[in-house]
Amino acid sequence: MTPPDTTLQTQLEALTQERLAGMRRGLEKESLRVQPNGKLALTPHPQALGSPLTHPHITTDYSESQVELVTGVHASAEDCLAELTLIHQAVYREMAALGDEMLWVCSMPCGLPTDETIPLGMYGTSNVGRAKSVYRMGLGHRYGRRMQTISGIHYNWSLPDVTSEQYFGLIRNFRRHAFLLLYLFGASPAVCGTFVEGREHGLQPFGAGAMHLPYATSLRMGRLGYKSDAQASLAVSYNSLEGYAASLYEALTVPYPAYEAIGVRNPGGDYNQLSTALLQIENEFYSTIRPKRVIQRGERPLHALRERGVQYVEVRLMDLNPFIDVGIDAVTMRFLDVFLLHALLTPSPPDTREEIETISQNQHLVASQGREPGLVLQRQGKPLALLDWSHDILNGMEAVARRLDMLGGGGDHMAAVAMGRERLQQPALLPSAQVLEGMHAHGDSYVGFGKARSLQAQQALKNLPFTAEQQARFHQMAQDSVTEQQAIEASDTMPFEEFRQQYVSVDHLSFCFKDCAHAQ
Repeated sequence: MTPPDTTLQTQLEALTQERLAGMRRGLEKESLRVQPNGKLALTPHPQALGSPLTHPHITTDYSESQVELVTGVHASAEDCLAELTLIHQAVYREMAALGDEMLWVCSMPCGLPTDETIPLGMYGTSNVGRAKSVYRMGLGHRYGRRMQTISGIHYNWSLPDVTSEQYFGLIRNFRRHAFLLLYLFGASPAVCGTFVEGREHGLQPFGAGAMHLPYATSLRMGRLGYKSDAQASLAVSYNSLEGYAASLYEALTVPYPAYEAIGVRNPGGDYNQLSTALLQIENEFYSTIRPKRVIQRGERPLHALRERGVQYVEVRLMDLNPFIDVGIDAVTMRFLDVFLLHALLTPSPPDTREEIETISQNQHLVASQGREPGLVLQRQGKPLALLDWSHDILNGMEAVARRLDMLGGGGDHMAAVAMGRERLQQPALLPSAQVLEGMHAHGDSYVGFGKARSLQAQQALKNLPFTAEQQARFHQMAQDSVTEQQAIEASDTMPFEEFRQQYVSVDHLSFCFKDCAHAQ
């Protein structure tokens, strides 16, 4: 065990109630629309939900079949969850009026059709709408459409008076310790066989039609999930905003041979991708956490970071918890608050290329076999048992949680850390272990388990009170979003090819181009 961190104690003593009151969080939650038989729904995004290009809370991610629900920014976990729940209620009511589709509660997808049958997200005829669809076409060519149907929940977090330098220190520590989140909250130890059909995968059969690894925590975050061998060559450093931006700048501007072979357009003139660079746009970079900044109309995210610095971080490694109707609960959010604050307040030495590689190896090891008894990771070039390292992290987190609860930071943070400690001591309580038990209870079937839990979540959310005023507000938002999309389409004057070239140009990473709103 490591000794108490006196630096952390000093930082905590300087943390005021007023500053903690400014802590903010928001959620972005992806879910596939599925048919009652557990197969992917191939229907278009329901018109009654409004325009996915412009709706503030209801959009799509990769596919027309993949709904993304976005909350506002909130001062408490409870308020954030209340809004996420309300958005779910609105979506379920509109879906119920159109048929019997459900939202899939698991991160790894339901029964999938052939790769080319999975529908891309469509965003209308405007240049920005076409760019979003072409970007998704490019993702399909580069990584396959099945991989893009994986869903998760992103946690956006900020604290007042944090500099870009401090946020990057947080990010480095987060990445070092991210294995703990995969272990405690990973909930994707198994997949439907259709997800890996025709691929080399190394998984083991689980009943009829499912594949798994017996000690896996999060296949979503492992080598079968969101990964890119091409991007592995980046070795992006998080030692400074300048270094991070320079790494992404090169990936966004230098042609990559394999993607040059695909070409921007096919012989028939249809678009294959936005560009031939290693990354088409910033969002293509896969990472467990991102530095973020709200962008202005027509601005590239990298330009926003360079000009105005980091505003918040986006945590991207959380699986949907299929046992929770909306995918996440307040205790998990409080754990994340403590985890992030601990990462911010503890010393964060610069990373190295060797450490970046070790972090990746630890992540893949915990994702694929995290519950294996006696599992050993690497820390600073030396072996260390996962459980010992995890208890070290939780010891530091307890000091943070105690301070949060003492200063009235929402309460129950010590209980959240205690929950993590209990899961460490009783692996059967881990969501990944519970998913395998749930599959056993449903005939050793991944799809059977997912269908049953998705139906239960649907019924529970539809049974919650939903007032006429709330329904009217969501109807109005949907109508307003359609009107806004139409206005964007009507205002377009530039040919799409000219728009595309300007958006992906080297120059556009350095200044705003007003006709590029929503292009990511």
